[in-house]
Amino acid sequence: MSESDSQRRFILEHTNVRGILTRLDNSWRTMLEGRDYPPIIEDLLGQAATAICLLSATLKSNSSLTLQIQNGNPVTLLVMQVNESQHFRGMAEWQGEITDSSLEKLCHGGQLTITIEQESGERYQSIVDMHQESLAKALHNYFQQSEQLPTDLWLATNSQHAAGLLLQALPEQNEDDDPDAWNRACQLANTITDDELLELPTEELLHRLYHEEDIRLYESSPVAFRCNCSRERFADNLRNLGEKEVQDILKEQGSIRINCGFCQQQYDFDSIDAVQLFTDNAVPELPPTQH
Repeated sequence: MSESDSQRRFILEHTNVRGILTRLDNSWRTMLEGRDYPPIIEDLLGQAATAICLLSATLKSNSSLTLQIQNGNPVTLLVMQVNESQHFRGMAEWQGEITDSSLEKLCHGGQLTITIEQESGERYQSIVDMHQESLAKALHNYFQQSEQLPTDLWLATNSQHAAGLLLQALPEQNEDDDPDAWNRACQLANTITDDELLELPTEELLHRLYHEEDIRLYESSPVAFRCNCSRERFADNLRNLGEKEVQDILKEQGSIRINCGFCQQQYDFDSIDAVQLFTDNAVPELPPTQH
């Protein structure tokens, strides 16, 4: 199976260490289509996309995850979402000139939150300290300070690819488990370069890092860019505005054009659509779309 746009899990045998490698290729380039992000913003988005796919792979099934940065300067908003099918989407907004790539300065004064939503309706939210050089380091500190399983990750991105490695230490179950395995695995992972993470095939990369370990490598699973926006979702947003405000916008502009911030899909509503919006049991003429 192709390693493009995929995740592969692995275990270091006779230890309590497991890992995940994620590679985004066509999906990453598709997410960037039609966007004109500065290179530094693009790099941060790539890190966020890879990180959220890695993190979601450690969760229980039927869970979705959102990573959001808001109210920062110059990055005013960054949202990255992934669902239980490993379909991700993301976007960013900024103001002014982008000159510094450090996370702390890119998102000065902002807040980074990670939200997990389960199919049962349970919702968990955590705030992550952004006083760090990179998103990877911020998440590293977050895991160190939380009561979760020891976890660390490494992220790399360019305009063509985004990739990441996540390691996690499970509770020791056997007396013969190697007590130094976690520290050793992380120290070896710290030697990886961005180019190696982005370019080397999985088996070659793991051999480069852990050639003295026995590795159990699982089959890859797909990762894809998908936006779940639809005409009906935006119609609901207009209904929430209220009929008077919608009519006022129509009088001023003639029609309402809504542009999805994630995928750039456009949805147009005219005066006839507006009447249908506020008619009981109205059904939009166009079916929901997903791409």
